[in-house]
Amino acid sequence: MATRSEESATTEEEPSESLGAQKREERLRKFRELHFKRNEARKLNHQEVVEEDKRLKLPANWEAKKSRLEWEIAENEKKKECASRGEDYNRVKLLEITADDADRWERKKKKKNPDTGFAGYAEAQFRQYQRLTKQIRPDLESYEKLREESGEDFYPTSNSLIHGTHVPTKEGIDRMVEDVEKQIEKRAKYSRRRAYNDDADIDYINERNAKFNKKAERFYGKYTAEIKQNLERGTAV
Repeated sequence: MATRSEESATTEEEPSESLGAQKREERLRKFRELHFKRNEARKLNHQEVVEEDKRLKLPANWEAKKSRLEWEIAENEKKKECASRGEDYNRVKLLEITADDADRWERKKKKKNPDTGFAGYAEAQFRQYQRLTKQIRPDLESYEKLREESGEDFYPTSNSLIHGTHVPTKEGIDRMVEDVEKQIEKRAKYSRRRAYNDDADIDYINERNAKFNKKAERFYGKYTAEIKQNLERGTAV
């Protein structure tokens, strides 16, 4: 009888011990999962802090510049594809524009007038600066090559002597010549107010009449020159 009671007691203790071991194992597994999740959250938070710090150090218009550069890269790729196929890029681009977009761009173009003519030397200089900076296309290959050739003189100090050592490239000279020719062509389109000539004959009563007389002289002057001379001499019949 004693042996049967001991066996029954041991059999009852074994399930209870195995049940306790399972619960302990389950708790340890959950603890390990929570520990792993905590480490993952800590790592993600650290990455977000680093990324936010990078974004704060960037310029205010970085996103606009980035999107502009991406657009320019995509535009250059499309131009190369059209050139390889022998197609006109401007024609292909116009085929992709919808009527609504074209109408909206046309209205926007009519609203803004970037060049209002000469209003002052400061404003003209500022417009020139804006135009030149928009045309700048950095050449990273030339930059790296120049830095390797210059060595320490690439970052000059007060003791550096680099005056007269720079030799411009042929491409740079061509760009400058092209820009100067464009400026000359643009200036030629503007009309300036002619200076008043005190020695000229006064044959008008106001500025509007003076303009009319100049036009008449331009078209009919050679036909009426003799009549005018006779009237001035008093020998007209």
